[in-house]
Amino acid sequence: MSLRWTFSPSRFWAIVVKEFIQMRRDRVTFGMMIGIPLIQLILFGFAINADPKHLPTAVLLADYGPHGRTLLQAIRNSDYFEFTRQVTSEREAEEVLARGDAQFVINIPYNFSRDVVRGEKPAILVEADATDPAATSNAIGSLRVLAATALRQDLTGPLAFLSRDDDPIELRIHARYNPEAITQYNIVPGLMGVVLTMTMVMITGLAITRERERGTMENLLSMPTRPFEVMIGKVLPYILVGYVQVVLILLAAHLLFKVPVYGNVAMLLLAALVFITANLAMGITFSTMAQNQLQAVQLSFFFFLPSLLLSGFMFPFRGMPQWAQMIGEVLPLTHFLRIVRGIMLKGNGLEEIVLQLWQIALFAVVALAIGVKRYRQTLD
Repeated sequence: MSLRWTFSPSRFWAIVVKEFIQMRRDRVTFGMMIGIPLIQLILFGFAINADPKHLPTAVLLADYGPHGRTLLQAIRNSDYFEFTRQVTSEREAEEVLARGDAQFVINIPYNFSRDVVRGEKPAILVEADATDPAATSNAIGSLRVLAATALRQDLTGPLAFLSRDDDPIELRIHARYNPEAITQYNIVPGLMGVVLTMTMVMITGLAITRERERGTMENLLSMPTRPFEVMIGKVLPYILVGYVQVVLILLAAHLLFKVPVYGNVAMLLLAALVFITANLAMGITFSTMAQNQLQAVQLSFFFFLPSLLLSGFMFPFRGMPQWAQMIGEVLPLTHFLRIVRGIMLKGNGLEEIVLQLWQIALFAVVALAIGVKRYRQTLD
C-alpha cells in the first residue's frame, strides 16, 4: 500500500517524457498552441483599430471658389477622410455609397463661396454610409469641429465679422441606411455570416475524420465513387442545415430586433447559397488534412479566428492596416458581410453585390479543388 502512494521520480519523469513525445507527434495541436496566441497578439496589437482614419470619401463639387477649396483641404488634413473620387451627380453619389466604394460623400453646393462672403451660412451636406456606426462616429465628430474652424484663415480683414459669433457655414450630416446608429442593425445581419462560418466549417471539418476514426472509411473507399462525388455528397446535406440557420436568423432579426429588410430576400438566399458552399468546401479541405476530429476542430478555429477579426464584423474594416485588409479580402466572410448588410439595409440588388459574390464563389472553387486533390482514395 505504501509503495502505491510513494512518489517515484522515475515514473513521474517517464510521464513527462511521454507527453513531450506525444506533443511532437501531434504537430497540428502543437502548432495551434503556438500559432493561435501569436495570431491573437498580432491581430489585436497591430490590425485592430477602433478609430479608423483615411476613410474613402467622394466629393460632389459644384462650386470651385476659394472657400470651398479651403474647406475641402481642411477636411483632408483631418486624416479621417481620404478623397478617392469626384462624382458629378447625386445619382453617382448614391451608387458609390450603395456599393461601399465610399464611406462619405461631401457635397459643396453652387455659389458656396459667394454665400459665405454674404454671410448667408451656406449648408454643406455630408452623406455617410452608417451601416457600421463605429466606422463613422469619430469622423463625423471631427467634421463638426471643422465646420466652425476651417474658414478662419479666409475670414479675415473685411470678412472678420463673419466668424465672430456663429459658425460661417451650416453642416448637415445625413447618416444613410442607419440614421439612428442602432447597433443591432449592423451586428444582427453580420451574425448570419459568423454563425454560418463557425458551424459549416466545423461540421464538415469532421466529415472525413469521423469516417476514419469510426472505421467506416474502408466502406467508403470500396465504393466506385470519385473524390469529387464524395465531396459533393458530403457537402449537400449541410446546405439545407445552413439554410435553416439563415431563415432562423432572418426571423429573429425581423421579429426580435426589428432590423429592416429593404432588399430582395431571394437575392439574399442566393448569396447565402454561395457563401455556405464556400464554408463547406473549406471544412471538407480541413477534413482531408486532419488526422482526427480534434485536429479538424483546431484547424476550423484557426480559420474562424481571422475571419471573425478581419472581416469587419467586430471592428471597422477600413480601420485596419493595409496588410490586414488584404488578408481580410481573401476571406469569404468579409464579402458576405457586405452583401447581407447591403441587401438588408441598403436595398442592394445584383448589380451592387455581384463583385462580392464572384469572389466568394472563387474561394469556394479553390477550396473544393484543394480538398479533391488531397482526398485519399486509399488508407495509406
